[in-house]
Amino acid sequence: MTPARALYSAVTWMAQPLLRAKLRRRAATEPGYGVAVEERFGHYAPALDSLSPISTTGLGGHFVWLHAVSLGETRAAAILLAELRQLLPGMRLLLTHGTATGRAEGEKMMQPGDVQVWQPWDTPGAVQRFLRQFRPAVGILMETEIWPNLLAGCRHRGIPVVLANARLNEKSLAGARRLSWLSRPAYAGLAAVWAQTDADAERLRAAGAPVQGVFGNLKFDVVPDAGQLAQGRAWRNASGRRVVLLASSRDGEEAMWLEALQSNRPPAQSALGQPAIDSGAFDEAGPAGLPVQWLVVPRHPQRFDAVRQLIESAGLTVSPRSTWSAGPEAADVWLGDSLGEMALYYGMSHAALLGGSYAPLGGQNLIEAAACGCPVVTGPHTFNFAEAARLACEAGAALRVADMAEGVAAARALVHGASRLAETQEKALAFTGAHRGAALATALAVAQLLRSHAAAEVE
Repeated sequence: MTPARALYSAVTWMAQPLLRAKLRRRAATEPGYGVAVEERFGHYAPALDSLSPISTTGLGGHFVWLHAVSLGETRAAAILLAELRQLLPGMRLLLTHGTATGRAEGEKMMQPGDVQVWQPWDTPGAVQRFLRQFRPAVGILMETEIWPNLLAGCRHRGIPVVLANARLNEKSLAGARRLSWLSRPAYAGLAAVWAQTDADAERLRAAGAPVQGVFGNLKFDVVPDAGQLAQGRAWRNASGRRVVLLASSRDGEEAMWLEALQSNRPPAQSALGQPAIDSGAFDEAGPAGLPVQWLVVPRHPQRFDAVRQLIESAGLTVSPRSTWSAGPEAADVWLGDSLGEMALYYGMSHAALLGGSYAPLGGQNLIEAAACGCPVVTGPHTFNFAEAARLACEAGAALRVADMAEGVAAARALVHGASRLAETQEKALAFTGAHRGAALATALAVAQLLRSHAAAEVE
């Protein structure tokens, strides 16, 4: 162990009590963080012990380890997994996560013989116990996940690890350069890196990663849930309104949105100094006489109640998804307080404001919206998905604005222009169709790596 990694290991070891305290706090609002906590430290239930003898580094039927830290990465991993199961019949999946939403989403991907556990905290002890327990044939880390001890442990045991759907923005590259004594050996420990874009590949190489291909973004291969889409469109048509979605909103963005609606009040109301939005006429009808119906879907489930209270404090009525049976109930705002139903919400919407892009948080994935035929109005902050946002704007599937007020105005104008809306929806579908193929390319590369690794072991 190098002096740099020894120092890092001491810090992560000493941070374990802080991690436990953080998990207890998170579990108070998200119970998933209280599940199987000891797995994070490399301690597994006795039922898992019987798996070790059959999880060797052979090809057929043994663990392919896929790490997807959070919800977005898990959804991308599901796309890749479908191709891997086709190319590697009988493969056993070892799926790891870092967040409760990622783990909940990952449960949908399990098949008999698969195992789902938490990512081990990056101490040498937890990593050794994890690798000794499961002995994966290959490790596939999604997008950005680089852990020095985990990669060093895999390299020591001869387990090839790749970074798939890889991306690295300028801010992260700057951080990697500041900590190059730690990050550069970690990147060098990867067997291969397959980047989303040429720009990502250039930055990853600068960080010391062995980039071997640019395959595009796995999320372009997403196939929206047909049942959710159909249900959403049926509810949208029944409403008789133009529906605009504030999608995956982050803390502070709902307040920006409410302020934008407040600034749109008629002058007579503003002169009265009313603190709340006029819930009876806070959004005017367009030329076709169809008013806008707002739908808000917060990014994080622990904020559902707070967002509802915020909207109601502005004088607006709210109908939460959790109360719907035959469909959304009449209210000023529909609130998407559920997980795993973004296709439903995009199906309900004529257009969407992209959460995370109005506050300086880097934006969210807009590809899923486009795949559902829902055009996007994005704010100025899309550095986490810069290439996808640029391509979407160039293709006419998305529109970039300077702030939330412009976003609200642009979304209203878009949904009230029937011919322009139809054209933009078609461009959104064409945009995703033009960039498919990353999932198959990545799965083929993984299969080739496994075969090459097996052949090298035989020699």
